[in-house]
Amino acid sequence: MILKTDRGDAGRRIDLVLRRHLAGVGVATRTRIQDWIEAGHVSVNGAAVRRVSTRTAAGDVIAVALPAAAARRPMEVEQVPLHILHEDDHLLAVDKPSGIVSHPTHAHTSGTLMNALLWHARRWPAGQRPSLVGRLDKLTSGIVLVAKTPAIHAALQRGKIEKDYLALVYGRSIPARGAIALRLARDGSDRRRVAASESVGAPSVTHFERLARVPAPHVGLGLLRCRLVTGRTHQIRVHLAARGWPIVGDPVYGEPLWAQATDRQLREALVSFPRQALHAWRLGMRHPITGTRLEIAAPIPDDFQGLLSTAGLDNRRSKDQEVRRSKTRALIF
Repeated sequence: MILKTDRGDAGRRIDLVLRRHLAGVGVATRTRIQDWIEAGHVSVNGAAVRRVSTRTAAGDVIAVALPAAAARRPMEVEQVPLHILHEDDHLLAVDKPSGIVSHPTHAHTSGTLMNALLWHARRWPAGQRPSLVGRLDKLTSGIVLVAKTPAIHAALQRGKIEKDYLALVYGRSIPARGAIALRLARDGSDRRRVAASESVGAPSVTHFERLARVPAPHVGLGLLRCRLVTGRTHQIRVHLAARGWPIVGDPVYGEPLWAQATDRQLREALVSFPRQALHAWRLGMRHPITGTRLEIAAPIPDDFQGLLSTAGLDNRRSKDQEVRRSKTRALIF
């Protein structure tokens, strides 16, 4: 496969450029693209590249030797319900439920958010096709931004997008607010995991604010609002776990701290929660075409809200007066 980069690709990592241009290739996940690069299956202007961090320039000609199975497999169009939070002529935002994969992979070739978006886009004008501007993990719910054209995708990648997440975490001593600046890199023993370090990996920063807390003897629970400065794989999950505040229900970076809870009802709710308690909650940005301020919110899902209520962290029952006041003022980072 041969493709030519455009202005939106200038200065970007080649793995991210390929992921954007190969959005319609079901097996072209970022991890698989990185494997192709490292194996020498990708060239730029006729020269093979093996570093995923190689930067591209506008007008570069990239050749990719796709595996035969990848080249043959078109992405399926599936009629799956979508919860659309916003849509205009250039972009849309959808509320992804937990349990849905964002984009097809070799393990999930159908039933993904992208398959549903292709059905939604079947009557769009010529030249429009959905592409995800960032993705959420399968077990994370909330806002996913979608561009309708490559030009809009590039503009959104360049622009500043403020995205706030809600995370329910274990922890008995969580500051009111702060920043976590730890480098992130693929775990050398398991590429599916990400490891945090002071010195190794890509610079990564997560800001957080504590919205509510309860003692929950003997474990402690806190509801945090997190905002990404960088957008690395698993960033919030890894950063919070590294600080000793693992997200409730996280199957990879979490801990079974529910066992320490003395309240039987709460303990049962924590152990039975079926996923990581992480929700992409609010998004704010300037529209890439109109320049107007666009703010979108995704309702807290029923399962998440139910857990907050059981823990006493919902708006009606929270006893943390300091946090109640912080909810009414703008988040300042």
